[in-house]
Amino acid sequence: MVNCPECVSREIAKRKKQLEADFKAEEQEEGYEFRAPPYRELEDEIDSESMGFVMKLDPATKHFICKRCGLYATREQVSDIRYKLSRKESTKSDKQYDYLDWWQKSKKDKEAE
Repeated sequence: MVNCPECVSREIAKRKKQLEADFKAEEQEEGYEFRAPPYRELEDEIDSESMGFVMKLDPATKHFICKRCGLYATREQVSDIRYKLSRKESTKSDKQYDYLDWWQKSKKDKEAE
């Protein structure tokens, strides 16, 4: 069974916003920093709940169809969409770490790139 990546992604975004809102009330009291759970963990949680994101297979064309959002795609396209949506956006700290990593390399390693 294949879950619709578009619908799952929307549900994950909704849950992250809800978790942030819930945490902000606690954060003011205790001074903790919020760190959202990873995408994969939320995706697994949604998969286990089976909230109606299952796509139907059209055997004639071998395409999957989502009844909620209308996505019509092959298995490979669904996999590509899922990969693109789950990719983490690079943050400022990631870029700084990459630069630090580059700076600490030897000159020969830099020239090889």
